[in-house]
Amino acid sequence: MTERYNGWANYETWRVNLEILDGMSCEDFGLRPVSVDERDRDIRQLEESIEAYVVEVVVLDSKGFALDLALSFLNKVDWQEIAEHMIDDSLALSN
Repeated sequence: MTERYNGWANYETWRVNLEILDGMSCEDFGLRPVSVDERDRDIRQLEESIEAYVVEVVVLDSKGFALDLALSFLNKVDWQEIAEHMIDDSLALSN
Protein backbone atom coordinates (compact mmCIF):
# COMPACT_ATOMS: atom_id res chain seq x y z
CA MET A 1 0.00 0.00 0.00
CA THR A 2 1.35 3.41 -0.91
CA GLU A 3 1.20 6.40 1.36
CA ARG A 4 -1.14 9.22 0.47
CA TYR A 5 0.26 12.66 -0.36
CA ASN A 6 -1.57 15.80 0.77
CA GLY A 7 -4.83 13.85 0.78
CA TRP A 8 -4.29 12.38 -2.70
CA ALA A 9 -3.41 8.83 -3.80
CA ASN A 10 0.23 9.79 -4.38
CA TYR A 11 2.56 12.68 -5.18
CA GLU A 12 2.05 12.34 -8.94
CA THR A 13 -1.74 12.62 -8.67
CA TRP A 14 -1.51 15.61 -6.34
CA ARG A 15 1.05 17.38 -8.54
CA VAL A 16 -0.82 16.88 -11.83
CA ASN A 17 -4.04 18.10 -10.23
CA LEU A 18 -2.25 21.12 -8.76
CA GLU A 19 -0.04 22.12 -11.70
CA ILE A 20 -2.14 21.22 -14.75
CA LEU A 21 -5.77 20.87 -13.68
CA ASP A 22 -6.10 23.46 -10.92
CA GLY A 23 -9.15 25.62 -11.53
CA MET A 24 -10.58 23.29 -14.16
CA SER A 25 -13.93 21.56 -13.75
CA CYS A 26 -16.02 18.89 -15.43
CA GLU A 27 -17.48 21.52 -17.69
CA ASP A 28 -14.02 22.22 -19.14
CA PHE A 29 -14.13 18.66 -20.44
CA GLY A 30 -17.66 18.95 -21.83
CA LEU A 31 -19.32 17.14 -18.94
CA ARG A 32 -22.13 18.44 -16.78
CA PRO A 33 -22.88 15.85 -14.08
CA VAL A 34 -26.48 16.07 -13.01
CA SER A 35 -27.07 13.24 -10.57
CA VAL A 36 -25.34 10.95 -8.13
CA ASP A 37 -26.98 8.01 -9.95
CA GLU A 38 -24.85 8.67 -13.04
CA ARG A 39 -21.66 9.40 -11.06
CA ASP A 40 -19.80 6.17 -11.96
CA ARG A 41 -20.48 6.58 -15.68
CA ASP A 42 -19.44 10.22 -15.54
CA ILE A 43 -16.24 9.34 -13.66
CA ARG A 44 -15.15 6.86 -16.34
CA GLN A 45 -15.88 9.36 -19.12
CA LEU A 46 -14.12 12.21 -17.34
CA GLU A 47 -11.15 10.05 -16.33
CA GLU A 48 -10.39 9.29 -19.98
CA SER A 49 -10.77 12.93 -21.01
CA ILE A 50 -8.53 14.21 -18.22
CA GLU A 51 -5.78 11.72 -18.99
CA ALA A 52 -5.86 12.51 -22.72
CA TYR A 53 -5.72 16.25 -22.02
CA VAL A 54 -2.80 16.01 -19.58
CA VAL A 55 -0.81 13.69 -21.85
CA GLU A 56 -1.34 16.10 -24.74
CA VAL A 57 -0.14 19.05 -22.65
CA VAL A 58 2.95 17.15 -21.52
CA VAL A 59 3.81 15.82 -24.98
CA LEU A 60 3.60 19.32 -26.46
CA ASP A 61 6.07 20.63 -23.87
CA SER A 62 8.54 17.72 -23.83
CA LYS A 63 10.79 15.66 -26.07
CA GLY A 64 13.40 12.94 -25.84
CA PHE A 65 14.50 11.92 -22.36
CA ALA A 66 12.35 14.60 -20.70
CA LEU A 67 9.29 13.21 -22.45
CA ASP A 68 10.14 9.67 -21.29
CA LEU A 69 10.45 10.90 -17.70
CA ALA A 70 7.21 12.86 -17.94
CA LEU A 71 5.26 9.91 -19.34
CA SER A 72 6.69 7.65 -16.64
CA PHE A 73 5.51 10.18 -14.04
CA LEU A 74 2.04 10.28 -15.61
CA ASN A 75 1.77 6.48 -15.48
CA LYS A 76 1.60 6.81 -11.69
CA VAL A 77 -1.29 9.29 -11.65
CA ASP A 78 -4.61 8.04 -10.29
CA TRP A 79 -6.83 9.50 -13.02
CA GLN A 80 -9.95 8.04 -11.45
CA GLU A 81 -9.31 9.91 -8.20
CA ILE A 82 -8.98 13.23 -10.03
CA ALA A 83 -12.19 12.52 -11.98
CA GLU A 84 -14.04 11.62 -8.78
CA HIS A 85 -12.85 14.86 -7.19
CA MET A 86 -14.08 16.97 -10.12
CA ILE A 87 -17.43 15.14 -10.30
CA ASP A 88 -18.01 15.48 -6.56
CA ASP A 89 -17.16 19.19 -6.68
CA SER A 90 -19.55 19.71 -9.57
CA LEU A 91 -22.37 17.79 -7.88
CA ALA A 92 -21.83 19.71 -4.64
CA LEU A 93 -22.04 23.03 -6.48
CA SER A 94 -25.28 22.02 -8.23
CA ASN A 95 -27.05 21.13 -4.97
